[in-house]
Amino acid sequence: MEQKPILAVIGGSGLYAIHGLEDAQQYVIDTPFGNPSAPIVVGWLEGRRVAFLARHGIGHHIQPSQVDYRANIFALKMLGVERIVSISACGSLREDYAPGEIVIPDQVFDNTHLRKRSFFGDGLVGHVSVADPFCPSLSELLLQATNQAGAVVHIGGTFITIEGPRFSTRAESNVYRSWGMSLIGMTTSPEVFLAREAEMCYAVMAHVTDYDVWHVSEQPVTVEIVIEILNRNTQLAQQAIRNLARNLPAERACDCDTALATSLITQKDVIPDETRQRLGLLVGKYFL
Repeated sequence: MEQKPILAVIGGSGLYAIHGLEDAQQYVIDTPFGNPSAPIVVGWLEGRRVAFLARHGIGHHIQPSQVDYRANIFALKMLGVERIVSISACGSLREDYAPGEIVIPDQVFDNTHLRKRSFFGDGLVGHVSVADPFCPSLSELLLQATNQAGAVVHIGGTFITIEGPRFSTRAESNVYRSWGMSLIGMTTSPEVFLAREAEMCYAVMAHVTDYDVWHVSEQPVTVEIVIEILNRNTQLAQQAIRNLARNLPAERACDCDTALATSLITQKDVIPDETRQRLGLLVGKYFL
């Protein structure tokens, strides 16, 4: 590739049709963790190289629990991507975060149980710090870009990731509200944690599609409701991404690129060669 992308967007396949994307090419990438959900589309947007990945595959055929999050993040790392923006549909667990609005969360609660959450293992132990899981610098830039697009956007809140694919019961939804959760979705975990292990910046543009099922005066969430809101917000999301691509600084102003500097505990001489080779892209600079 002649130039690495300055940004990657993970979301629906409809984003590939973003107005202004030029010279788009598809990259089929084989990673040590398998193939990503779909070919990665890379093109020029606002004069910058931007990559797009359909999280659930082209045509949305991969369930949240079956997405190979490790392959997706690793493939973007192989392309040289340093910053990721996730476009995610979510339910609101707060009255003030209304359907049709956008939230850029600053915390996450992982309530999944079937997913592979780490690149590490097989003889190499890493304990990455995720006290603040989303990159504050990228989140602020995303906030500015979304504001410029004319959206009603909120900053902050805790995003709880459930296993899915079903929606919550009313009892579950009310429990999450009692825990202080703000948003509910099915894909932010383990994506955000894997991005940190890969020393990549990660932020979420969460599109509120519904009030989950706790709001008794509103219709319970359905696929039709989610799609209706997402379709309505597609143009807004595309404009925000164009704004972000245009204004994104060339250099990162955060510590995401050194996330593993104090995270690796295994002695170099006991790491199996196969593991060292598989994770070389992530840890090679620390085991020279």
